[in-house]
Amino acid sequence: MSLQKINTRTIVLVLMIVVAAAMRLVSYKYQVLSNFTPVGAIALFGGAYFTDKWKAYLVVLLTLFTSDALINYLYTSKWVLWYGGSFWVYLTFAIMVFIGSLIKKATFINVWAASLLTLVIHWLITDLPWLYGTLYPHTLAGYAQSLNAAIPFEKNMALGDILFCTILFGGFELAKSKFTFLRSKTELAV
Repeated sequence: MSLQKINTRTIVLVLMIVVAAAMRLVSYKYQVLSNFTPVGAIALFGGAYFTDKWKAYLVVLLTLFTSDALINYLYTSKWVLWYGGSFWVYLTFAIMVFIGSLIKKATFINVWAASLLTLVIHWLITDLPWLYGTLYPHTLAGYAQSLNAAIPFEKNMALGDILFCTILFGGFELAKSKFTFLRSKTELAV
């Protein structure tokens, strides 16, 4: 595979992730869509398709960081680059990229199972009660309260993952079937 093919594939992957991340602004405009975003799908997609895994982590986490900063500015009129729960949120997305890297063939079942697993991981980690100060008691009961309060947001994330995984994975698989320069070295060898 030539350097041109590798660069073109990488550029297409980055553009798809950036365009999908821009859809996060829709949830800002329409509060009912809170958490109906492509973030989980972006993490899985990047992990699955970047052949250099460091690029998956870099592109996904940098895109999420940039879109978070923009959304935080829209909500607060201040540039909030890091907040109390940032570490846990980005750790969750790094785990999602890793799970995406385990997808060897992008079938409906593989992507759906990975999406469901990452949704549960996101729910369990980002809703730890101490991430919200004194909103929830720092006990098992407080954790249960936090998890329960997060269900509507996680439901929206699940629906967003379904839609955006379909668009990203389905779109890229369709594009690969038409344009061989988007295929990885392994796929070209088959």
